[in-house]
Amino acid sequence: MENQHFESTDYSSRALPKGEYDNCTFANCNFANSDLSGTTFIECGFDNCNLSMATMYDTALKDVKFSNCKLLGLNFKDCKTFLLALDFEGCLLNLASFHKLKLKSTRFKNCQLQETDFAEADMTGATFDYCDLCGAIFEHTILEKADFRTAYSYSIDPEINRIKKAKFSMQGLAGLLGKYDIEIE
Repeated sequence: MENQHFESTDYSSRALPKGEYDNCTFANCNFANSDLSGTTFIECGFDNCNLSMATMYDTALKDVKFSNCKLLGLNFKDCKTFLLALDFEGCLLNLASFHKLKLKSTRFKNCQLQETDFAEADMTGATFDYCDLCGAIFEHTILEKADFRTAYSYSIDPEINRIKKAKFSMQGLAGLLGKYDIEIE
């Protein structure tokens, strides 16, 4: 399908037909717990959609933007990695997993990323603009040139993550030094 607009459809009870969706938009749709495995989305937009706990095995997400979406527990790690490119604004991504993915220059703006798994991911040049990263997992993550200046509640160990040239604010220093049990005033 190309250049189609899907509005207010509940795909949690009626499955989205498998196939390729090119330059399509999905607005106010419910994909909660649905199976999107094997589906391809190219230059698509999801606005005010619920994709929580959807199955994404071998799903292709090529230049896909999520705006004001609920993406709780979504395993992006199951998606096809070839040409994987994502953008998030105003999204609820708690308990999502980006484990081992290459997501260079990915933008997260005004997102909740609580307890989200970024372990072993390549987040080079990623932007976390006004994002809540409470409990987010950063272990052996490449965060070089990433921008955390307006992010908050994160805990990143500089000894086990690559943070060269990453940007942090003075207020965020506690998130880098937490393991040392020191007081910053």
